Amino acid sequence: MTASQPAVRRQAAPAAEPPPGPGETTARPRRTVLMNPGPVVTDERVRAALGGPDLCHREPEFAELMHRVRDRVTRICGGGAEHTSLVLTGSGTAAVEAALASVVPADGAVLTLDNGHYGRRLHDIAAAHGLRGHHLDFGWAVPLDLGAVDRALAADPGLSHVAVVHHETSTGMLNDVAAVTRVAHRHGREVVVDAVSSVGAEDLDLVRDGIDWLAGSANKCLEGMPGLSFVTGRRTALAALAGHPRRSYSLDLTRHFAAQETSGTPAFTPAVPAFYAFDTALGLALREGVRARRDRYRALVRLLCDGLERLGFAFPLPPEHRAVGLTLVKLPPGVSYEDLHAPLKQAGYIVYAALGPFAEGHFRLSTLGALTPEDITGFLDALARTPAVARTHEQGGSSR
Repeated sequence: MTASQPAVRRQAAPAAEPPPGPGETTARPRRTVLMNPGPVVTDERVRAALGGPDLCHREPEFAELMHRVRDRVTRICGGGAEHTSLVLTGSGTAAVEAALASVVPADGAVLTLDNGHYGRRLHDIAAAHGLRGHHLDFGWAVPLDLGAVDRALAADPGLSHVAVVHHETSTGMLNDVAAVTRVAHRHGREVVVDAVSSVGAEDLDLVRDGIDWLAGSANKCLEGMPGLSFVTGRRTALAALAGHPRRSYSLDLTRHFAAQETSGTPAFTPAVPAFYAFDTALGLALREGVRARRDRYRALVRLLCDGLERLGFAFPLPPEHRAVGLTLVKLPPGVSYEDLHAPLKQAGYIVYAALGPFAEGHFRLSTLGALTPEDITGFLDALARTPAVARTHEQGGSSR
């Protein structure tokens, strides 16, 4: 048994599958290259792990699997012996909401930093749970103003927490969460980091960066299957949440900590197949290493951007602010997202629409997941052959 395989008792081989019914087919679908920022293209071993045996989540075999997944997540996040992770069945947003709803005390408040769609979501989640706070809106794709953060914390001693997105996936922008943490800690405040689209590949480390609470997803940079998310923090801090208001039932971290840390089993029925897949994906991620994965993604995005520039596309963000996992792309004049999506999908490539102020004239391309250089060059060839891009080149058009 390899380190990435779930430790469960062997069961009898399943019976042969019944023949396909009317309208069904046994043909394997063509591989689709997902260039959206999650779900991502996954390794064959991760997909195969989904077929693990049926397993009751109250049995010791699942407790062993969950313990291993929690330990591996904590290591990937850069946590130390004092840290642990709680794994939830739900999207990355579920983990972000669990953190915000759980960690702010009754007399606390949260400062939300917003420079894109997911920064705004932090504010909306806090508001949904009735949390008092202050919302700093910097504008989409605008770097965070640390001076403004410092002034807001100085002006309101009741702000107990700062919430910030690391990789703002709406624009592909990386925020300097380590700098935010330094400012917050000078004022004695804790920081909640939405690392859903960054942990596992971008430069992020729980201990080095002083992050108090980190929310992440099994999918995206960790290349697992969608359906699981997690919150990582210090054990002592998690235990202390028992004195906080219980603002949620299924997303209450106190409830999950008591179940996972004390009994070793989940509070609610989990997505067992996704745990099998996540365990395998984490094993692959630990063997590759965060730095090596970042370098792999960086090589892909460099290949992608070089090809896009040759085709007349441009990039609103300067290189120093771009994540390795997603790129916001400006369309050439006369080319719309709708012109590209259908023909690219037919060719086997899924691209992603832009949002907010970039919804018109832009689209997004992800380099997350188990993509290969051949996937990128194949995409660029397919893009060049789309009627809209081919027509632009015939006319000598350019986005410059």
